[in-house]
Amino acid sequence: MALFDIFKKKTTEETPAVTKETPPTPAEEITPGKEAPAQPEPEKASETTLDQSLEKTKTGFFGKLAKSIAGKTTVDESFLDDLEEALVSADVGVQTTVKIIDRLEARVARDKYINTAELNRIMREEIISMLAENGQAKTIGFDKLSHPEGNGKPYVIMVVGVNGVGKTTTIGKLAHQFKKHGNQVLLGAADTFRAAAVDQLTIWSQRVDVPIVSRGMGADPAAVAYDTVQSAVAKGIDVVIIDTAGRLHNKVGLMNELTKIKNVMQKVIPDAPHEVLLVLDASTGQNAVEQAKQFMSATDVNAIALTKLDGTAKGGIVISISDQFQIPIKYIGLGEKMEDLKPFDKVAFINSLFKD
Repeated sequence: MALFDIFKKKTTEETPAVTKETPPTPAEEITPGKEAPAQPEPEKASETTLDQSLEKTKTGFFGKLAKSIAGKTTVDESFLDDLEEALVSADVGVQTTVKIIDRLEARVARDKYINTAELNRIMREEIISMLAENGQAKTIGFDKLSHPEGNGKPYVIMVVGVNGVGKTTTIGKLAHQFKKHGNQVLLGAADTFRAAAVDQLTIWSQRVDVPIVSRGMGADPAAVAYDTVQSAVAKGIDVVIIDTAGRLHNKVGLMNELTKIKNVMQKVIPDAPHEVLLVLDASTGQNAVEQAKQFMSATDVNAIALTKLDGTAKGGIVISISDQFQIPIKYIGLGEKMEDLKPFDKVAFINSLFKD
């Protein structure tokens, strides 16, 4: 009897499209005035499930694991070696894999008669326990902002990350989810080094029907951030989301710019930003870990969003990042639809990964 089910069902995704609707007049809109190109409306579709988005990871990881346990009845050293290889191939990472193997070895030594049929349950318990010990926050919904007590509105999120990780798309999805849960949202287009970045965020503001503050390409990013939070305070906005430049994370100039943006916002709201959200692409595997290290050394990252989990067999990177950093993974991207950005629930994630 197989230890794990291997999921074969393929999940199709839809690419978000831009509607022809006129954007609302924002609290303080300084957009370039460029209208988004008309595109066909997307077809209606149900949101992507966690099980569906982890399909590729399950197939790769459990496929190797199923072969390694064929004909075995006990958890022995050769089996643990095969398990280690499977974990590393799923981008769990060497450091985190060693911790998992050590925990399993201790469990086998304590419970002498563990067999491979029980491994699913044991691995699930040990990994969840390991993540809990590393300070992973409880699931926080879009209607429950982690706002400091007594500071009032708005809740300011500064979004950072390199180009290509899905940063602008994540901002659009965040805006949609916050608005859906009854919050007033204002976007700030402070990635002024690329014209496409400003245009893309403007398109998302139109799709989600939230206002945006922008000065176009070449403007001072800190000035845009200042205008955004100042307008948000005046208008009683609940949530401010500031986009930032995504050039290579080893550029000193970029990191200095992030510091400047933060300092300028604090002239309006002393404890802003309340959240520095680092967006990472799960499909880049261990490179995402290196990006996290660089950004954490340069700015006060206190939350992580992992995108593109649906398109990779490297879903184990979630476990690796959760284990290595004392920063909670707050959101995960399961697909391209606006509903496919979810609050991260470590128990639900591990249970889905090891579902039998």
